[in-house]
Amino acid sequence: MKNTAVPSDDLTVAERMRQRFDDLTRAERQLASTMLGNYPVTGLGSITTVAEAAEVSTPTVVRMAKKLGFAGFPQLQAALRAELEATISNPIVKHDHWAQDAPDTHILNRFAAAAMENMRLTLNQLEPDQFDAVTGLLADEKRKIYVVGGRITRALADYLFTHLQAIRNDVTLIASNSNTWPHYVLNMAKGDVLVAFDIRRYEHDILRLAEMARERGVKLVVFTDHWGSPAASGADHSFHARIEAPSAWDSSMVSLFIVEALIAAVQNETWKDSKERMHELERLFDQTKLFRKFI
Repeated sequence: MKNTAVPSDDLTVAERMRQRFDDLTRAERQLASTMLGNYPVTGLGSITTVAEAAEVSTPTVVRMAKKLGFAGFPQLQAALRAELEATISNPIVKHDHWAQDAPDTHILNRFAAAAMENMRLTLNQLEPDQFDAVTGLLADEKRKIYVVGGRITRALADYLFTHLQAIRNDVTLIASNSNTWPHYVLNMAKGDVLVAFDIRRYEHDILRLAEMARERGVKLVVFTDHWGSPAASGADHSFHARIEAPSAWDSSMVSLFIVEALIAAVQNETWKDSKERMHELERLFDQTKLFRKFI
């Protein structure tokens, strides 16, 4: 069960809706689902437009805003606008934001404090049941696994791929050139798994690949930030990691933590078979003399 002791001021509107979803009425859940389906765009219209999009009443919109900790809908909408501004910020803007009020401490201390806060907030929102479900998908050898990343997150995709490939068969790292992506989709079958990484300044190509994969019945797992990639709205499972840091660049530390935890969980789940596979891999390494031997 999630720890709900996190101060609400630390949460995005989406995180508040996911955290309080079970406490909402049927109409409020319908509203929350509609807003999460096209986040944050749906929530940026007038209160009447938002209500009509979700097929609920305007009082329902006001009640849900208050349940989420806002004084009313205008305050909820202001929070959405601030989030939208943050998600489209380029590296220069992000750097200036952090540098403006930077405390007079060493960058190591400032970065460590931000990283630990990111970890704390993310773990408070991460559902163990969802983690276990993704572990089951990645451990199921009947399913082919495809992994893709964006301009920066490609490194995370490569890291996950390298380890999964050592653990099991049928794992494919999708090339960075999006012009070739239809060739990968052509080989995808119903029940296969696409793991996509997409953080703020979300990439159009990632969204389109996710949509094409879903059309073929592929299970979609998205690693994103706490605002949420558009691709995450159609995902079977999504991990929302905090990424902000005192830098012009976003932090991948928490995303990498989840990736490494998944690798360990999949390996434990498949150890009987993966152990033999890894023995064979080590034999091949010995043949190529890739690693230095001290004895």
